[in-house]
Amino acid sequence: MDWGLSNRLSRIIRPDGRTLMLAVDHGYFLGPIHKLENVGRTVAALLPHADALMLTRGALRSQIPASTDRPMVLRVSGGVSVVGPDLADEGISVSMEDAVRCNASAVAISIFVGTPYERQTLLGLSELVDEGMALGMPVLAVTAVGKELDKRDARYLSLCCRIAAEMGASFVKTYYCDEFEKVASTCPVPCVIAGGPRLETEMDAFEMTDNALARGAVGVDMGRNIWQHANALSMIRAVRAIVHEGATPKQAKEIFDDGVNRGE
Repeated sequence: MDWGLSNRLSRIIRPDGRTLMLAVDHGYFLGPIHKLENVGRTVAALLPHADALMLTRGALRSQIPASTDRPMVLRVSGGVSVVGPDLADEGISVSMEDAVRCNASAVAISIFVGTPYERQTLLGLSELVDEGMALGMPVLAVTAVGKELDKRDARYLSLCCRIAAEMGASFVKTYYCDEFEKVASTCPVPCVIAGGPRLETEMDAFEMTDNALARGAVGVDMGRNIWQHANALSMIRAVRAIVHEGATPKQAKEIFDDGVNRGE
């Protein structure tokens, strides 16, 4: 792996081999969803506690101070919306040249394995990998399932992650599932789990994070379970303690409760 690509990736996956990414790219297909009406305001207090921010180039340029030292993972696929006919019908929406211009540490593209758009999204991934290798840019493959949440099982996600790695992705974002160790152990590049939709309780988020790490994930790319929470700062501190400090879910809940009591 070229030094530049390795260096960019090391900004995201820290020296301890773990990462806490904060996902705020939802607006590219969902528009201004709750608590993400103003991206800059939402992430201001959270950004220092994240290892990387995943977002679109529009949000980066308009909402994130250029003085930040956090690495950016730039969403470069899109072209669809939640009210359109099919969320899987994505294409590459940002050039690699513009990603470099934005000083991204990685670019992210969704792949939709098992859909009519499988070929176009996988070839889009391959195209980005070629361009990324030429410029030293890591590519994150996101194993998207659109609205078909029932596809989140180990057999399907193992297929998606392995194909993404075989196509040359530097790392993969996927969902946590039962028997997740089968997903992670058959994917030769690092796996980061998605936070997914809002969970019922804080402990659900803490336990999912802990279980994923124990079964082979290198970290999480969490969004709604942090910034849609009424105590978002306490949430990100607690999740970070699990990811980087080896805190148990119970210890994370204590960190969370302490933050809430302090008014975070």
